[in-house]
Amino acid sequence: MCAPVAEVPAHITGVVWKIECALGDEVAEGDVVVVLESMKMEMPVETEEAGTVTEIRCSEGQAVHEGDTLVVLG
Repeated sequence: MCAPVAEVPAHITGVVWKIECALGDEVAEGDVVVVLESMKMEMPVETEEAGTVTEIRCSEGQAVHEGDTLVVLG
């Protein structure tokens, strides 16, 4: 049985400063998976639920908009 898929979106517009996870990582609710930089501030992006990282849809240095999916959990 497959766990439901959850998407982790960017909560602000900014640049991906650091990716804190890798494909296959198990993450818990509240874990930081990506750090965004916006207006010279680092903003952590946390998961809202536990799961396994099945996709990383961003790369370090990439500009993202609020609502863009950064990581997918399975």
